[in-house]
Amino acid sequence: MATMATRRSAGIVLFRRPAGDDGTFEVLLGHPGGPFFTRRDEGHWTIPKGEPDDPADDLLAVARREFEEETGHPPPPSEGTDPVELGTIVQKGGKVVHAWAIEGDLDATTAASNTFEMEWPPRSGKRQVFAEIDRVAWFGPDEARRRLKPTQVPFVDRLASILAGGNAEGPGRKPDGS
Repeated sequence: MATMATRRSAGIVLFRRPAGDDGTFEVLLGHPGGPFFTRRDEGHWTIPKGEPDDPADDLLAVARREFEEETGHPPPPSEGTDPVELGTIVQKGGKVVHAWAIEGDLDATTAASNTFEMEWPPRSGKRQVFAEIDRVAWFGPDEARRRLKPTQVPFVDRLASILAGGNAEGPGRKPDGS
């Protein structure tokens, strides 16, 4: 009996530390584009991410490519360190998302995403082009947790733990964030 391959995705959590070394940080999140998300906000934002073209693709390379496609900018070079692995989460649909944190900055006002085309309005025969990510913005950890898809919140928690001197798993966390 054949089994369906697990869908995988890879993303970058870009973070920055505002002036004043008080332990605070912000993460860059993207709001999904297209007509279904126009009026949706909290619980719908995402980290820039995407799927590999080939199952053998290096997932960190995929994460970097997808970051650039969804923001219009390559991820900044890591500040003298390698990207920090944040582990994986499983989204509601079963997709496994792998993520890495990179410290850097990006002017959110200059971000421009790749696009997709779909029939809209439904059954109209008309095709329209929409941005995959219609905007990006910086959020502190608490606001990021409110804005993110609930299954992606563990990435912020793991990053907070790492920046506070802990590990990516956090106390009592499984790799899936539960």
